[in-house]
Parts: sequence; C-alpha cells; structure tokens
Amino acid sequence: MSSVKDTGKNGKKGGKTGLIVGVTVAIIVILVLIGVIVVLLVSRKDDDSADNRDNNVSEDTEAPRSDVQERRDVVVTEDNVAEIAAQLAEEEYTPPGYYTVTQNYEWHFGKGGSASDDAHVENVVGNTNDVYFDLFLADDEENPIYKSPVIPIGGVLEGFALDTPLDAGSYDCIMEYHLVDENQDTISTVSVTVTAIVGE
Repeated sequence: MSSVKDTGKNGKKGGKTGLIVGVTVAIIVILVLIGVIVVLLVSRKDDDSADNRDNNVSEDTEAPRSDVQERRDVVVTEDNVAEIAAQLAEEEYTPPGYYTVTQNYEWHFGKGGSASDDAHVENVVGNTNDVYFDLFLADDEENPIYKSPVIPIGGVLEGFALDTPLDAGSYDCIMEYHLVDENQDTISTVSVTVTAIVGE
C-alpha cells in the first residue's frame, strides 16, 4: 500500500508566491503614484512658465480665489489608486486666477471733493474678467471712500472724485479689486496700496 507523504514544501512555496504578489502590487501602486505626481508637477511648471513669459504689462498679481470652494486632495490607497489616476488624467489643470494691475499709485485730488486729474486705472485687454474696486483708508477697511463702476476688459477709469471728501493731506489707502463674472459676482479679489493726496 502506497501513501503520499506531505513534506510541507507546497505550503512554503504558496507563502512565497503570496509575498511576491503582495510586493509586486505595492511596487505598482508606488510607481503609479510617482507617475501621477510627476505629471502634475510638470503640467503646473509648464503653466507657470507660460504665465511668466506673458509679463508684458506693469504688474501681474495673483488673485486668490476667495469665493470659490476650496478643493482638497484625496488620500490615495491601494483600493482607489486606479480611480484617482483616471480622474486626474481626465481633469484639466486650472492655474489660480491672475489679474494684471495697470494704474498709477499716487492720486491727487483738489479740495472740496473735486475729481483727480492724474488717477488712472486700466483693465488691460490681456485680463480675463471685468473688475471694480473699492478704496479704503488704510486704518479703516470697513468704510470705502470710493466705489468704482465696473471696468470692462480694455476699459480705463480716470477723472473720478472720492465719494467721501477728505481734508487736505496725504492718505495711505488700500484699493481692493474685485474680479467679477458675467453676472458681476465676485470670483476673487486683489489688494494694492495707493496714496491719495488732497490739496488745500
């Protein structure tokens, strides 16, 4: 009578095979993650380089997207790596909004609330949004001393008077641009400093 003797070699071989498969899966997941990260970094670098090549006007200021819901990254696991990679491949990277500020930074106003003869604000053709701005005294950013009309792309605003007349003197001011969509809803803001000089 013959019998089959189990030496246990098959069990060890199965354990080694499972270990090899596990390590292989882990290496594939890591390689996919590295590939996704490299693709994202390269596309962002190319977009930033293109933006830097287009600096042909006075000042480019990045506009934080204040009214847009913040997007958060997703944790990538072994279970969702293929799904996340597919989503990233389909999405087009959108860089933060930029606005080219073209203006002078020292505005002179006559006494009695007269219009400025040198204030100049332009929304250059290279911009992508209409804008308006509010002007505040640097120590009171709650009450604007001037509210501009909407300046369309390519438009220029000059010869305006302050909404709140000021006594003679020099005033440090904050100018807050609002980039607006077609419904004139603010999509982001940009702040710059201006000096308002009121004559006697």
